[in-house]
Amino acid sequence: MDILSYGRFSESLQGRRAGLRLPLGGTIEVTRRCPLTCLHCYNNLPMADGEARGRELGYDEHCRLLDELADAGCLWLLYTGGEIFARRDFLDIYTYAKKKGFLITLFTNGTLVTERVADHLVKWRPFAVEITLYGFTKATYERLTGIPGSYEKCMRGIRVLLERGLPLALKTVAVSINRHEVKDMQRFAEEELGVKFKFDSMINPRIDCSQSPLEVRLTPEESVALDLADPRRSDEWVQFADHVRRALEISPPTDTMYQCGGGVNSFAVDPYGGMSICVLSEAHKYNIRAGSFREGWEAFLLRQRSKKITRPTKCVSCTLKSACGMCPANGELENGDPEAPVDYLCHVAHLRAHTLGLPVTPHGECEYCEGGRGYGAIIDAASRLHRDAGAIARHKAAETKDGKLFLHVVNAPAEGGCGSCSTR
Repeated sequence: MDILSYGRFSESLQGRRAGLRLPLGGTIEVTRRCPLTCLHCYNNLPMADGEARGRELGYDEHCRLLDELADAGCLWLLYTGGEIFARRDFLDIYTYAKKKGFLITLFTNGTLVTERVADHLVKWRPFAVEITLYGFTKATYERLTGIPGSYEKCMRGIRVLLERGLPLALKTVAVSINRHEVKDMQRFAEEELGVKFKFDSMINPRIDCSQSPLEVRLTPEESVALDLADPRRSDEWVQFADHVRRALEISPPTDTMYQCGGGVNSFAVDPYGGMSICVLSEAHKYNIRAGSFREGWEAFLLRQRSKKITRPTKCVSCTLKSACGMCPANGELENGDPEAPVDYLCHVAHLRAHTLGLPVTPHGECEYCEGGRGYGAIIDAASRLHRDAGAIARHKAAETKDGKLFLHVVNAPAEGGCGSCSTR
């Protein structure tokens, strides 16, 4: 019998569906209620929010949706929240999805993961489980989550999943409150627990239009400094930028507003049955309660995906936007306009360009390109970051291992990008 690895299977399937519009993967928010009150969160609601609970899709509605997804050819599902285990019937919903054959990833904060939950996941094994760790120390963790005792509950959840050999990974969102502990969290995950770890510094306004999460968002310089502190992460940015650049040379972007996979091979469904391009897109939704998934996919999401760019902006021809994270959903959340550039993302992208030495093609009037009002600040910040990286390299070169000098390689790319501007 020939055994096909998951990687080869996924690559083969993706290759066969190239050029086709199929809903291969979806994200389902089962609730926005959560036991934590994280300062950075874009959608959390109180656990006891009865109005929100009453609006959520019921078990039978979730089963109908899963039946329709299976019929439509969906394979990968991500269950997220809020906190997925805030729903008492979540394991019932999850088990039904497993019986339908989906490959399921679970996003959780781990605080409600008990031995009973873990034992159930052993019986109905998920494809992956990702727990968000909000700090390395209890003080930092609970300063961000706002709930005393939540740190111990998260550690318990991590422990019971690991004890049962479940496919666990840890991650964090880097904000002003925990940025000094990101490296410790990475060491804890990779060296002490032996699991994968990743982090992101992308923070969005709340979907209810509140800008409060931005109060803990890192400055562009702080965000890029975290990239430089991790050689693997820096290398990944360079490789990703090169991949995007080559892809654009082969196939220039279309004149449609959306350039991601949303509405082409992925979709999102919120707790109340609203179907959209992605979890951040709140402006346009299709009510699957009043119709069907197939109608939403074949008509509504196709119309959303086909929307044309209505005006030229610096983002339209910029080769950095795929790396910087700019998309219509981010534009809507931050500016109330899907086509309006998000200044923070642009700032970070150009600073990354100068620190990582990535080329950038001219893309119209941009304040962070040469001659723009923000260009000088970009150059100054890049110089500081390079000096700091050099100091770290010199310090680490002096460390010893097994009684001998041991050099830690720190990624400190050369100055520059093109003479016009810079990227991520």
